[in-house]
Amino acid sequence: MASRAVVVGPHQLQREEGKQKKVAAEGKNRQVLQDISNLVVTAPAAQGKIHAKLPAPLEKNKKPVVEVINGGLMAGKSGAAKKAVAAVKEKNAVSGRKSREGASRKNARAFTSILSARSKAACGLTIVEYLDEIYQFYKLTEDENRVHEYMALQPEINPKMRSILVDWLIEVHHKFELMPETLYLTINLIDRFLSVKVVPRRELQLVGISSMLLASKYEEIWAPEVNDFVCISDNAYGKEKVLVMEKAILGKLGWCLTVPTTYVFLVRYIKASSAPSDDELMENMVYFLAELGLMDYSATILYCPSMMAASAVYVARCTLDRTPFWTETLKHHTGYSEDELMDCAKLLHTFHSAAAESKLKAVYNKFCSPEHGAVALLSPPGSNLSAK
Repeated sequence: MASRAVVVGPHQLQREEGKQKKVAAEGKNRQVLQDISNLVVTAPAAQGKIHAKLPAPLEKNKKPVVEVINGGLMAGKSGAAKKAVAAVKEKNAVSGRKSREGASRKNARAFTSILSARSKAACGLTIVEYLDEIYQFYKLTEDENRVHEYMALQPEINPKMRSILVDWLIEVHHKFELMPETLYLTINLIDRFLSVKVVPRRELQLVGISSMLLASKYEEIWAPEVNDFVCISDNAYGKEKVLVMEKAILGKLGWCLTVPTTYVFLVRYIKASSAPSDDELMENMVYFLAELGLMDYSATILYCPSMMAASAVYVARCTLDRTPFWTETLKHHTGYSEDELMDCAKLLHTFHSAAAESKLKAVYNKFCSPEHGAVALLSPPGSNLSAK
């Protein structure tokens, strides 16, 4: 899946063809993402309710099936993806569940957001009374579940593999139309698990889909099912393996899923930054930069979630030429001065500058779409930031 630690074998689709037809009859609607490559990430055109923009497909008969062989990558040819697409079309044709979910998902919110709102209503209190204390608590506890350098403990995994995995998961997240909370929690679970457990290269993709399954159960109203993740990974792992890995992750992390991720701080800092008329463009730019930060191992290790969020807001303001780039209001709510953010901000600026040419395109393609304001097409801040 992502770390090229994955063998996504087309022959597995042939063996499971009968099973897929049965699943189609049950009304499933998830679509198979094909292979993940550190050269290109491709997927067939979205079907049904899923209209995610994906990288352009490779030429006919040149869809690579990537295998990890002694740390290297070998590209082969396969037509099995066509069978996967056909199976998906059958599923969509009989999917009554899809139409029911589609209407509900449009206005869906994550459980964390809903429970917060209901708690306020039940107590007859406004959240404003507690916001400062809540975020002070988040700042105090963010280091408790933050990971530090762990690649030295992983003999078969490296930062590039992690980036490939995250790139693929961002694409899966977008295709499943999941909440942003789910994505940030997924990456948090992956990093925390890898920091305490040695994982073979062939199981890195399994860790990814199991972490997203857990995060979905925690945050989503309409969580994907286990079989959806089995299908999206081209049957690289069976349902039983996913469930076993899910249990292993929970055990190693002590069932601790309530953590302050970067997203928790982004929500607060965006509001502190933007006037109501600016919200949509500013939000999209900040989320674009933050997701670029999620992709990079060094950024995740070096900077805590609150600093990553504050730096994303700062670089977004520079990119959109919102002056002053850092205000007293933002300094108060984030707890960071402009100088304290500069190193992290320059790193995010570097990611933005390189995004168009990067071989990992999930974030860039996602934020090139009009749905996200096409903010990825905007020029990096240039002199606004590099002169600092």
